[in-house]
Amino acid sequence: MAAARVLLAGESWVSNSTHFKGWDFFSSTVYDTGLAYLQAALVAAGVDFTHLPNHLAAEQFPTTPEALARYDVIILSDIGANTLLLHPDTWLRGQPTPNRLKLLREWVKGGGGLAMCGGYYSFAGIYGAAKYYRTPLETVLPVDIFPFDDRVEAPEGAAPAVVDAQHPVVAGLPAAWPALLGYNELTLKPDAQLLATVDAHPLLAVRTVGQGRTLAWASDIGPHWCPEPFATWDGYARLWVQAVAWLAGKPV
Repeated sequence: MAAARVLLAGESWVSNSTHFKGWDFFSSTVYDTGLAYLQAALVAAGVDFTHLPNHLAAEQFPTTPEALARYDVIILSDIGANTLLLHPDTWLRGQPTPNRLKLLREWVKGGGGLAMCGGYYSFAGIYGAAKYYRTPLETVLPVDIFPFDDRVEAPEGAAPAVVDAQHPVVAGLPAAWPALLGYNELTLKPDAQLLATVDAHPLLAVRTVGQGRTLAWASDIGPHWCPEPFATWDGYARLWVQAVAWLAGKPV
């Protein structure tokens, strides 16, 4: 059987700093990504893995059903709705372009596997600026999204709790998971399955929509909310390999 084909969109950023040295100053710019742990886990399992960073996603994220059909699973992680809605042809040139949130909704209904992972630009996100509230994508996710800043910082650590240990996504994982340092606050849809919580809030939930499947993971896939002790824990790789297999509807 062919390997599961996964596209991860997001999980990249550019940071600009100004350094003051008395009278003088200079600027520096750094590009970084946050997918190393997830990518390593999936590639080691044989997944056909593609990363589309934020600065390229606005133009290169699929704009047709045929392009979406090249993937079994699409993961959105720390990528705001505007990046998918505002193709450069629309934003810069005032031309109509496909609504990629609507395309994703229909792709899921037709059999695609979609995951949204938490972060400052996932779900509602910082200042509510991720803006997935009341979008076509929210209608297929296992969770409802708040219209305001939904971040919960837990610097002291918040321990996840598994609530459905028999589900294939979490089957075989230890009952005790390492602590997380934050998450997006979400509410569960009535027809979704809750697999794990954090501070009594949904952490991991899944849903079947039409012929497809969706998953919500309310925390990061790596630091800072998902700290190194969690990302290097043996259960981390198993969790994500099993999540991809369930979303794809086949072994990875």
